[in-house]
Amino acid sequence: MIEAVAGPLEGAPRQVRRHWSNDFKAQAVAETVQPGASVSAVARRLGVDPSQLFTWRRIARQKAMSLPSKAEKGQQAAQAFPSSAVDIIIGDAVIRTGAEIDEAHLARVIRAVRSA
Repeated sequence: MIEAVAGPLEGAPRQVRRHWSNDFKAQAVAETVQPGASVSAVARRLGVDPSQLFTWRRIARQKAMSLPSKAEKGQQAAQAFPSSAVDIIIGDAVIRTGAEIDEAHLARVIRAVRSA
């Protein structure tokens, strides 16, 4: 005879789903990437299953790969705002120029703005 049980068996330990904060997960993952750290040892110390900690590490790696690095952010900013760009403010007028402008032409523009 087979008996189907819809709920937990009487006397069986009750499993409660644990929820970890993002800060806790980040701290746990950070501890595992320290030189000489063991994922299993960190998991034991924190009371987490090692497979859970490996999952958090995988997710953190995937998120890190999808974010632009600091170097890439710097390159994007440099492209958006070239370092050779110059703003010249004369009264209410702003002359924006780059390194490619001819000096004689820029001098004529400045004189024209000042005389206006």
